[in-house]
Amino acid sequence: MTLQVQILKDKFNQSLGLPFKELLPESAIKLAISEVKIKYKKRLFDPFITLWAFLSQVLDSDKTCHNAVSKIIAHLAGSDVEIPSSDTSAYCQARARLPEKLLEKLFNYSAQKLEEKVTQEHLWCGRNILVIDGSTVSMPDTVENQKEYPQPSTQKDGCGFPIAKIGVIFSLVTGAAVALCIDVLNTHDIKLARRLYGFLKPNDVLLGDRAFCAYADMVTITKLGCDVIFRKHQSRTTTMRKGKIVGNCDKSVTWSKPKSCPSCLNKDEFDALPPSITVREIYYYIVIPGFRTQQVSLQHLRLL
Repeated sequence: MTLQVQILKDKFNQSLGLPFKELLPESAIKLAISEVKIKYKKRLFDPFITLWAFLSQVLDSDKTCHNAVSKIIAHLAGSDVEIPSSDTSAYCQARARLPEKLLEKLFNYSAQKLEEKVTQEHLWCGRNILVIDGSTVSMPDTVENQKEYPQPSTQKDGCGFPIAKIGVIFSLVTGAAVALCIDVLNTHDIKLARRLYGFLKPNDVLLGDRAFCAYADMVTITKLGCDVIFRKHQSRTTTMRKGKIVGNCDKSVTWSKPKSCPSCLNKDEFDALPPSITVREIYYYIVIPGFRTQQVSLQHLRLL
């Protein structure tokens, strides 16, 4: 997957003009503009040219605005329009005018179009595999960004950038993000995840790291008709003495409902949880010569 992504990025970097014009057609952008009811003036740096250039700029190894403008010039060279100067001011202003709602709409459109091309032969045992994860992004140091997404409290004022926490669900088949949410930096990954579960469909398989391995969340996901596979949380002890042995490094164990209600749940949600769940626990080992062998434990839960 990493090699394929690099090959695609190299192909975009070596191309002249605006290659995203073929991947994100003007008709799709027009539809999104009409749906979010955006008005714009007829000018050289319209939303179409600006968006194609911006996407190319993000993926390009040379991320300067000068390089983005040079791609616009190359794109317009064969058309009957006045070629803009190499000054980046007009492009930067046009990029700042791109509404966030438009980008969100096109984000959903791109993911949907890729999902429509997925056939049964691309799936794993007929199941769609999704991955959930969290990360952070930094933003320009403006008053508005600082107010909405404050910088880390460990940094002095004026010495850092606004940082936002993002939660994402992406498809393992297409590599495209199918759901996204944004919050402030100190938001826990699992809090973001709970805003994304609504995008899951019956029969999906959701993968995640140990940050998402919580009793309530595993129950919630399986009630949606999905399987869940998370790495075992570090607070749970790993032992082969408990549980029913299923196979080599494979057993089923029973988890009991927490004794007290977690702060992230209300009393009604906590009372609705089952008293116990049976989880499949699978071990595997990572052996690298010269390094200590590492054991990894995965938890699998499905609704029976």
